[in-house]
Amino acid sequence: MKKKIALITGITGQDGSYLAEFLLKKGYEVHGIVRRASTFNTARINHLYQDPHDKNPKLFLHYGDLADAGTIRKIIYQVNPDEIYNLGAQSHVKVSFEIPEYTMDITGNGALRVLEAIRDFQNDTGKKVKFYQASSSEMFGSSPPPQNEKTPLSPQSPYGAAKIFAYNMTNLYREAYGLFAVNGILFNHESERRGETFVTRKITRGIAHIKAGLDKKLYLGNLNTKRDWGYAPEYMEAAWLMMQQPKPDDYVIGTGETHTVKEFLELAFKEAGLGNWKKYVEIDPQYYRPAEVNYLVADIRKARKILKWQPKTKFKDLVKIMVWNDINELKK
Repeated sequence: MKKKIALITGITGQDGSYLAEFLLKKGYEVHGIVRRASTFNTARINHLYQDPHDKNPKLFLHYGDLADAGTIRKIIYQVNPDEIYNLGAQSHVKVSFEIPEYTMDITGNGALRVLEAIRDFQNDTGKKVKFYQASSSEMFGSSPPPQNEKTPLSPQSPYGAAKIFAYNMTNLYREAYGLFAVNGILFNHESERRGETFVTRKITRGIAHIKAGLDKKLYLGNLNTKRDWGYAPEYMEAAWLMMQQPKPDDYVIGTGETHTVKEFLELAFKEAGLGNWKKYVEIDPQYYRPAEVNYLVADIRKARKILKWQPKTKFKDLVKIMVWNDINELKK
């Protein structure tokens, strides 16, 4: 069989690194788009890197940016992919309130640029390309739980609004142009590779520093929001499964359970043996969002039925993985 070729935007992020691992194990040739930076930003995929001078390399990186339609188009024509996974975004909800225009350009228009490039590529070459859009539970915003594929979208942040634009354009290109385009509506998914400014990783990294005597306090915002937290590698398998279906469609991916930030805190401090978290945590209003999403929990009946997918890692195990990874990394 001909080796499949996949192109991943956002390959240096949490999801991109896990997806690249997964696809390489499946025998894919994997290409990733990375942004130029003055410091190394490939830490999450360094263990996958192969010298391009080696025989039969399977991972290739290309400089590009979702703000640059010309380069995106050039890379697609050069790579000749079978599948494109658009994971790149300005993905921090709180930051999206501070840089809303940039968030819309990268998170929203970035997806449109990829879709347009695919449409032209297919018209020029006759080759069909499958497209995966990383949609988000933040699109549901204030809609009451549980949320599924038919739940009204009511965003509470520029990030959520930008994701809705990308979601709608993905559906439009599927309907108008016959593209194989799917939306993976993923609820919160965490891991030891989560960015350090996201609340779960901020907590586990803070605990590691407190346990090592390097910090005395951890500053957080709203502890009462409820989220459906799962393990990121499993969600990337779900993304791949969506792309293997005979027909393109949209799928909600989550655990079906919800927990507050406070529950995550309590469990994480207990796991680290630090006792009562209240001795170490202070609330700082600067971390509040101007508008909040209070309650998210996924209804994943469709994914279970059609994709035959279901989460494996329980909430307490996820917390344990993240806490001990940060403790052990700090020891190194």
